[in-house]
Amino acid sequence: MPRARASRTDGLNGAGSQQASGVGPRIKALRTARSVSLRQLADMIGTTASFISQLERNLCGANTPTLMKIAAALDLGINDLFEDNGRPPHKVLTREHRPVVPVGVGGRKMLLSRRPIHEFEVYAGHFEVGGSTGAEAYTHGGDHEMFIVLKGTVELTLGDESHIMGEGDSVEYATSTPHRTVNVGDTPAEVLWIIAPPTSGAVELDQYRPGNRSHPGE
Repeated sequence: MPRARASRTDGLNGAGSQQASGVGPRIKALRTARSVSLRQLADMIGTTASFISQLERNLCGANTPTLMKIAAALDLGINDLFEDNGRPPHKVLTREHRPVVPVGVGGRKMLLSRRPIHEFEVYAGHFEVGGSTGAEAYTHGGDHEMFIVLKGTVELTLGDESHIMGEGDSVEYATSTPHRTVNVGDTPAEVLWIIAPPTSGAVELDQYRPGNRSHPGE
């Protein structure tokens, strides 16, 4: 089955946040340690060697699904792209040091779960007024996801259904259900995603198909 080609619109958007995390040089170190060339990695995730090179040099960023595909191609979890395994296993992750990846327009996603946790993933999300996960609903794998609103008012679309959710509201669904989040309130919104088992640990590279959502990567 042909893999989805990454779009040219997003990879350049989140460079600043990922520079702080050092994800680009870490991807390069992990790739070279596995003797995978730029071209090979690009072919595996459906993008170009030029994009991978820019990402590794922190000249551009990549969103969560693109990082998931890179991790899967290197037989890693997404945590491995951000973490130095020499760190103490119970080191406190402060808010300002959360690994950040761009998501949609006016939003960002922050990875909270880290090694040695393998059973689930937790992401915090922040959306400015009108911010969203993107223009279209998306899917990722066939895992189980819980969505919780921590602050503000958001509209969560699940398939053909739409739900207006406020602080403290939550819902569970399969990650194979097309879903989209948009801040419909008049203040910034904060949300939480809990995924089990981790999508990044078992993601198939051809799961991101046209019709689900174009996940930018170059």
